[in-house]
Amino acid sequence: MNKKMNVKHMIQIAMLGAVATILMLFEIPLWFAPSFYEIDLSEVAVLVGSFAMGPLAGAFIELIKILLNFVLNGTITAGVGEMANFFIGCGLVVPAGIIYKKKKSRNSALIGMGVGILVMTIIGSLLNAFVLLPAYSKAFQMPMEVLVGMGTSVNAAITDLTTFVLFAVAPFNLLKGFIVSIITALLYKKISPVFKR
Repeated sequence: MNKKMNVKHMIQIAMLGAVATILMLFEIPLWFAPSFYEIDLSEVAVLVGSFAMGPLAGAFIELIKILLNFVLNGTITAGVGEMANFFIGCGLVVPAGIIYKKKKSRNSALIGMGVGILVMTIIGSLLNAFVLLPAYSKAFQMPMEVLVGMGTSVNAAITDLTTFVLFAVAPFNLLKGFIVSIITALLYKKISPVFKR
């Protein structure tokens, strides 16, 4: 029985990883951030998996999504962007999955998603400030001032790296986490029986 469950979970993890990869291809531009910040809904599939099979499964689905996207689209940051995307995604789905696993109720799911959004925003802000933006600057041989200038062109409040993170990166992660959480909350109960069969 345990072997059957393990095989079933492996198949479900692989399937959700593939769905997340497909969802990652559809990106929505934002009005308050430079054009290279676009929202995708791939974390919906990952969060569903984290709720259905636990936080570790969520982390594996996130990893599969990143690896498949890496194979399909390659990288422009020598893997730094993909690694950051993995940690930022896990920042949302792992805390949500841990909290929901302890008590499977609507309230714990909402609390878990709220905590996940907060953790994802903090991790996303720190990684962008200290890893991602410097990596993009180096990869494109573009001074940081030029990247900041791209932010200034859409939001006059962005004047340096700190304001870039405060007024572009943090709102981006908050909005993405909120949208992903709402969609997951609407879908999960309807599709969760599939994972229990």
